[in-house]
Amino acid sequence: MPERRAPSVRGRQLAAELRRLRDALRLTGEEVAERLGWSPSKISRIETGTTAPSVADLRQLLDTYEVSGTQRERLELLGQTAGQRGWWDAYADTLNSDYAALIGLEDQAASIRWYAAQIIPGLAQTEVYAREIVRSGSWTYPPGEIERRVQVRMNRQKILTRDQPVTLAVVLDEAVLHHQVGGPQLMRAQLRHLAELSGLPNVEVQVLPDTAGAHAAVHGEFQILGFPELIATDVVYLEHLTSSIYVEREAEVFRYSLAFDQLRALALSADDSRALIEQQAATLS
Repeated sequence: MPERRAPSVRGRQLAAELRRLRDALRLTGEEVAERLGWSPSKISRIETGTTAPSVADLRQLLDTYEVSGTQRERLELLGQTAGQRGWWDAYADTLNSDYAALIGLEDQAASIRWYAAQIIPGLAQTEVYAREIVRSGSWTYPPGEIERRVQVRMNRQKILTRDQPVTLAVVLDEAVLHHQVGGPQLMRAQLRHLAELSGLPNVEVQVLPDTAGAHAAVHGEFQILGFPELIATDVVYLEHLTSSIYVEREAEVFRYSLAFDQLRALALSADDSRALIEQQAATLS
């Protein structure tokens, strides 16, 4: 049985809004289903984002919840695009649902804040560096699948150079600069690419020096994805060896935002960071 595809960002937001509207009226899913002549499971699938509602179904729900005006227009707009998929859907046989969800989030994000503690962030990797990283974490996969995963990673990076590019802010542990992946020549090219990328107007890279000591993110790296207000609220992405976690509760996301602000304050400036990256690249031969 094929793995269920993760809902799009707009699909997630629409599902959350519909669930909130029902809760505000103190209605159960069963009660709404009875009013509309639907099955309770249909309400559940819509509210979890498993199924994107049709235009007609969405209008019936909004009528039931007495939604009008600007709020209704916004939700109907979300509904029109909730089922849309992106380029990554062509790689459904290669990507698990968590990774596919991350790519969808990145594609629709307005900003990404990324603390990297072990390796260069995927959005800033060269193809050869990415191949080494993918191969090391997927050593049981056949070569063809490894190449497909590398291609996915390269395609992800297009969000940095599209017409309306995402804003990327990276705080990178200094240890990442010294952690050689694939040998000195490969690493030199990667560091030069990172320095060049940091020169883009929508990209900022700061290095957290070894002397910074303990800080709020000692437990590991994370991404904070920010979206236009009408699409979705901020989401934190945490990747582990065998699973991924999405943090969406406002209070928890706020704590990660504070942690990232602290990291930026402890890190070198963008100019000093670029100089350090170029200096490290020059030592590799």
